[in-house]
Formats: sequence, structure tokens, C-alpha cells
Amino acid sequence: MGLSDIPILSMLRTRMQWAQERQRILAENVANADTPNFRPHDISAPVFPDPSRLAPASVGTVALAQTEPGHIAGSMTGASAFQLERPRPYDVHPTGNAVNLEEEMMKVAANNLDYQAVSALYTRSLNLIKTAVGKK
Repeated sequence: MGLSDIPILSMLRTRMQWAQERQRILAENVANADTPNFRPHDISAPVFPDPSRLAPASVGTVALAQTEPGHIAGSMTGASAFQLERPRPYDVHPTGNAVNLEEEMMKVAANNLDYQAVSALYTRSLNLIKTAVGKK
């Protein structure tokens, strides 16, 4: 069994490749910030199979426990009391350029953090396999 046969490593590798490609596209957007009639581009995130289909046994729901009468009971609602404000995705300048540098740089920073997290997971997964095999 090769490393490419392990589903989690394959998914992490795909996610790293996606982040590299997205970084290239975002850099192109920033580089063309002054190009007339340029529209920014982006790619959608890869879609992975549902984790519940990969797991042999289903995991039950997790409930908060109130162990003492003085504890506050938790709520499991995912709804927020705050409205998410969605700014317009871009403004078009008089030259026809639609690149918003602040927005693009925020995407670059988020993509960088995502790549670092995924590469750290990949490295730790490989180290775990090495430890299990007896090499370190």
C-alpha cells in the first residue's frame, strides 16, 4: 500500500495543490490591478467525499452536560444573533478594472494560512506513519 492510497494524505495533497494554484491566480489579480478592463478571477475549493461515508461507524450527536445545578445550560443552536454583512464583491473603476487590492490581499493572506495549516497536517501525518513503522 502506497502513500497515495491513504485517503487523508491524498485529500491533503489535493488541498495543497489547490492552494498553490489559487495563490498563482490571486497573484495574477494583484499584478493586473492597474490593467484596464481586467476582471479578477478565483477558483472554487475542491469538493471531497462526505466524511460520514468514509467512516465505518457513525458518530452520535454530542450534547452538553450540566453537571451541577449552578452551571448554565448550553444551547446547541448554530444561529448567530449578528447579521453577516456582505460587501459588494468588487467595484469597477473608470478604466473598467474590477480588482479591489484590499480584498485580493485578504484572500492571499487567508490562502497562505490555509496552505500552512494543510502542510502542517500533511507533515504530521507522515511523521505519524514513520513512527508507526519504526523510523524516525
